[in-house]
Amino acid sequence: MTRGEYQFKPPTPFTPGLDLSGEVAALGEGVTSFAIGDAVVGGARLGAFAEYAVVSTDALKPKPERLSFAQAAAYGAAYLTAYVALVRRARIEPGDWVLVHGAAGGVGLAAVDLAKALGARVIAASASDDKLAAIQGLYAPDAIVNVTGGFRDQVKAITGGRGADIIYDPVGGDVFDESVRCIAFDGRLLVIGFTSGRIPTVSVNMPLIKGFSVMGVRAGEYGRQFPEKGRENAQAVWKMADEGVITPHVHAELPLERWREAFELLAERKVVGKAIIRPDP
Repeated sequence: MTRGEYQFKPPTPFTPGLDLSGEVAALGEGVTSFAIGDAVVGGARLGAFAEYAVVSTDALKPKPERLSFAQAAAYGAAYLTAYVALVRRARIEPGDWVLVHGAAGGVGLAAVDLAKALGARVIAASASDDKLAAIQGLYAPDAIVNVTGGFRDQVKAITGGRGADIIYDPVGGDVFDESVRCIAFDGRLLVIGFTSGRIPTVSVNMPLIKGFSVMGVRAGEYGRQFPEKGRENAQAVWKMADEGVITPHVHAELPLERWREAFELLAERKVVGKAIIRPDP
């Protein structure tokens, strides 16, 4: 979004930032659901990278006590995206083989954590052996795959020749193209994004022959189209975080004055999970 390459392009200038966690500093007129000083977690369409942000009460929940403020700020959009993708769209079931691409990224790592929590068998995929080792240490996926040089045969071997029941793809490009060739019959290929920079296409004879579905995932829009389900999604993710079923991973926590460094870490693909910007005290 900050490079103008995201599908949602806000007018400039704008303050970026979606997920946030902190303490309530002031209340709007008539607000009774929170009090000043409450520890909360939530999201704003924009403006979270700041010392103060104005947020609708509908977008706030009490911060799970077991999570630090940094962890709480890390779970919102990433885990909500994973939940909508895996639960609402793909109808995940225990025992499903789930291939997660970009597994070291924020939305990818959340999908690994959530899929494991839901009883699936998870294959974490990345182009970095170091990142795969980090993922293995964090969430113990059932298998790891380095996608450098191709991954179709590896996935087929891991799944006993069947292929993955669910493929979670925030990468697109060549990764999507090869995913089509290692998805199980009646599988679900989830389109999360295109971090590769190339939006792929698929010949419709492939879903016909292999009987799989290609599903787009926009968690925020899902909640806007189906408000009640959106609230249920947010409540489910919050409950799992509060109960310790899922645990967001924070790779780095930097003060607001070093925001550029945080962006550079992401751009250089040096982050496993989330980099958090902390407002100056």
